[in-house]
Formats: sequence, C-alpha cells, structure tokens
Amino acid sequence: MENRQQISEALSLTEQILDYVEDAESSLSSARGWGFFDVFGSGFITDMIKHSKINRAGEAMDHVNSMMRRLQDILGSIQVPQDYRIQIGNFATFADFFFDGCLADIYMLSRIMESLDEVRDLKHKLYTLRSMLEDMQH
Repeated sequence: MENRQQISEALSLTEQILDYVEDAESSLSSARGWGFFDVFGSGFITDMIKHSKINRAGEAMDHVNSMMRRLQDILGSIQVPQDYRIQIGNFATFADFFFDGCLADIYMLSRIMESLDEVRDLKHKLYTLRSMLEDMQH
C-alpha cells in the first residue's frame, strides 16, 4: 500500500467504522444495564428496552462488517479483523421473553457481556490500525 490516497481512504473508513463500533458499544452497555435491572425482577417493558438496545447494536455491527470488507480491499495485504456479529441468538431472545425468569435473564446478560467484550476488543484493534495508518501517512 504505497499510495497516499489509499492510506487516506483507509484512515477515513477506519474513523467511520469506529463511529459505528462506539455506537454498538454504547447500545450494548445500555442493554447490559437493563439486563442487570431485569435479573432483579422487572418484566416485559424492560425486556423490550433491552432487546431494542441489542437490536441497535446489531444494526451498527452489520454496518461495521460491510465497511470492514471495504477496508480489507483498500488495505490489501494488511490484515483487518473481520465478521463481528452480536451473538445473542434467537433462542436466547425467545427464552428471555417467554420464560422471563432469573436463569433466562442471567443467560441473556452473559451473552450481552460477551458481545460487549468482543466489540471492545474490535475497538482496540481499530485504534491500533488507525495509529498504524497515521504513522504511514507521515
């Protein structure tokens, strides 16, 4: 990747991806808060809010995955992390609403926390990539 224009384009795309990753992180952090609240005995409304936050994070990560493929095309031989998805699962969502008990709530909370850890890991990798691109730009 010897072209300054490619580096600039990759840097710009990395910034855009970071915006979506931060949106996903914020949504999952909020979902985690609602998940703790749900464990201690709330109900359907809390589940709706929590899953709304999870869905928003999932939509942000769909954008991230699409943009990451474009970034890989631009960067060529430089490896970028790929295919991050919010891994909650349909059964977990069903169980969270249908059974709405402590065990289902705890399981759902653990899935949210795993996804949040993955998003934060991706964010760290993107900051490292951004720094590397900035160094290449100079």
